[in-house]
Amino acid sequence: MDYDKLAVELMEKMLALHKSKLHRNINEALHGEAFILQYIAMNTGRDGGVLPGDISLEMSVSSARVAAALKNLENKGFVTRRIDKSDRRKIIVEITPQGKDSADKYYSKIVDEVTRFLQLLGEGDAKEYVRIMGRVAQAMPELWENWRLC
Repeated sequence: MDYDKLAVELMEKMLALHKSKLHRNINEALHGEAFILQYIAMNTGRDGGVLPGDISLEMSVSSARVAAALKNLENKGFVTRRIDKSDRRKIIVEITPQGKDSADKYYSKIVDEVTRFLQLLGEGDAKEYVRIMGRVAQAMPELWENWRLC
């Protein structure tokens, strides 16, 4: 098998996928403010919220980027920030009812889009696609461990 030729074909297909609206929407759901809202909604701890540092780690982005996003979300009324009573050095981020509603609606919209995509593939291809994506996700840590572009 000519893996070089297959690699070029895969990169071309990935580029085409990258340009699609569905890909952009899913990417936003996994990286933007929508992700932050969803993360807070799903990971609210005993303190009633999450730490900005935890969001930063989960997203693999700088704390400054998370702080800017949290400021935008706070201005929209989707989150609040407060000082932790037990450790005044920590800030706890909490989702508001309006933020929870927005997160739920956005999540439902993304699930609907992905569902339509899988339906277009058909049952067999949809199951195979999900299986292969799972295999890719499994292989990625090993690949990234040895990754060197230059």
